[in-house]
Amino acid sequence: MGKQLKQPFQERKIFTERIMVSVIIVSLVFLLLLSRYFYLQVIHHQTYSDQAEQNKFKLSRIDPTRGLIYDRNGVLLAENITTYKLQITPEKVKNPNQKLLDIQSIVSLSDEELTQIKEQLKYNPVFKPLTIKAKLTEQQVAQFVVQKHQYPGFNIEPYLNRKYLHPIEFSHLLGYVGKINQAEFDRQDSAIYANDDYFGKTGIEKYYENLLHGTPGQLITEINAQGKQLSQEIQKPPINGANLNLTIDLQLQKATYQAFGEETGAAIAVNPLNGEVLAMVSKPGYDTNQFIYGISQSNYNALATSNEKPLFDRSIKGGYEPGSTIKPYIALAGLYNQVITPEYTMFSNGYYQFSKKKRRYHDWKQGGHGQVNLVNSLAESVNVFYYDLAVKLGIDKIHAFLDPFNFGRLTGIDISGEKQGILPSRQWKQANRDMIWFPGETVITGIGQGYFVITPVQMAQALSILASKGQVSPLHLVKKDPQTNSLPFQIKAAHWDTVHQGMISVINAPNGTARVIKSADYLIAGKSGTSQVFGKSEKDIYKKNNELPKHLRNHALFIAFAPAEQPEIAVVVVAEHGSSGTKAAAPIAKKIIDSYMQATYPKQQNMAELTDE
Repeated sequence: MGKQLKQPFQERKIFTERIMVSVIIVSLVFLLLLSRYFYLQVIHHQTYSDQAEQNKFKLSRIDPTRGLIYDRNGVLLAENITTYKLQITPEKVKNPNQKLLDIQSIVSLSDEELTQIKEQLKYNPVFKPLTIKAKLTEQQVAQFVVQKHQYPGFNIEPYLNRKYLHPIEFSHLLGYVGKINQAEFDRQDSAIYANDDYFGKTGIEKYYENLLHGTPGQLITEINAQGKQLSQEIQKPPINGANLNLTIDLQLQKATYQAFGEETGAAIAVNPLNGEVLAMVSKPGYDTNQFIYGISQSNYNALATSNEKPLFDRSIKGGYEPGSTIKPYIALAGLYNQVITPEYTMFSNGYYQFSKKKRRYHDWKQGGHGQVNLVNSLAESVNVFYYDLAVKLGIDKIHAFLDPFNFGRLTGIDISGEKQGILPSRQWKQANRDMIWFPGETVITGIGQGYFVITPVQMAQALSILASKGQVSPLHLVKKDPQTNSLPFQIKAAHWDTVHQGMISVINAPNGTARVIKSADYLIAGKSGTSQVFGKSEKDIYKKNNELPKHLRNHALFIAFAPAEQPEIAVVVVAEHGSSGTKAAAPIAKKIIDSYMQATYPKQQNMAELTDE
């Protein structure tokens, strides 16, 4: 075979083409790199410069300290204690779900907690620590420190959290804080709240959340390329929450709770001269501390399903007929409207009856009380006197007179959850029942029955006005300058005195229905009442309440103020299913007043000394 001839021209052509292709490829790569460089260094220079700076300086939140709560004498009621929480930073954990299972060798997480954490991880920024367990024990903290190298991205942080020093007695009044939920978080300013913050759920804690919470600060931390912390500086200091000084007296609050013994119900003690609430109790209470870190489902179910309803705040939400405790106000309405005079008398034969009507409205005393005047009508709680007076007044005048005493309206007291109550009228019934008003409904309104509904806090406001002879001081729980007004109408001093004398006679007259609580040391004015739980037929009207099952017995009410001539304390008591205001509620009121008077006047003074001051 012959030797292959070279083709120099063809070879140069191929070589040139390859060079050109290479030059084009290199040029394209260079242009691509140049455009990327331009993109990074010119177009997005500021963005990446900021990111680089953030890699060097990390901003973190400094939690504010929640404000403390004190009683009127500066005694601490709610404090903050140091505890520890376990947090996860998602971006530093390769398999968060698996690690959450692994770490249960140190801290146990229920299925409910795991589900909640996994849900929060969906919305939590990956760089932001998320709390997965609060209130760690010392043993858990020590165990984690030993095994920390196995859990990169997990960390333990100290923090301050709430503790209630008298949780049972103050359970409804102070309320409690708990971990903020998503709905609450969405309503707050994200610059102030984090999604693992604690938030006021009920009571004072909820009402004053904005004051108590405070404003977080910012901490700037310098970190090198290896992640080592170089320095820290507070960029913005936190503003701690404000402290609250309540009008409540701790010792009186405890005495009020204990005064109930085995009874359930509510009691409120106020200063009628300035509207300060001295004690406010709903019994039974519950341990609010167990709600802070998340109460177990079984413990919550036990509270929620209890027949005694410990979670229900009777003092501001409980609705009761005022019963005979309304009689002093009806008497005052009769005097003001000149329907009766202080000297007016009538004969009580045991029932009231409209002309040509069969129905009888019975007195509590079978056979009646005979001839009675206004003072005796209160002392003996004569139903027939107030049936007749209510009819003489008419429902329109009754409603117009009682409305400024705050019946049927919110008091506006500074606590969350207050219910309104009902002051019945023609307009109310038409709007709420789509029915006209009947004369018989006026009759029973005179003794606080029918559609009439009060809450203990509403009655406390009304009693404050009655005790102070027309001075309207809005009830409040946090100390502030008093705001005092007057009723929109003028009531004669003689009329106030007559009604007060009737209430004094309830306790101090030989025929008074609550004479068993008469004090030898000071003068008490009061009025008992019963709130019907269910209606009785006419033939069963005199059937004794203690013959009925407990849950069907009437609620027992008592209102009182002392010293009667210069009131310093006014008390409202509701003893649920207590049957008799005199037997169940009045002794509770007496214990509360005794506690106040003994603390205020430690050396025994006689009645004359107190009332002559």
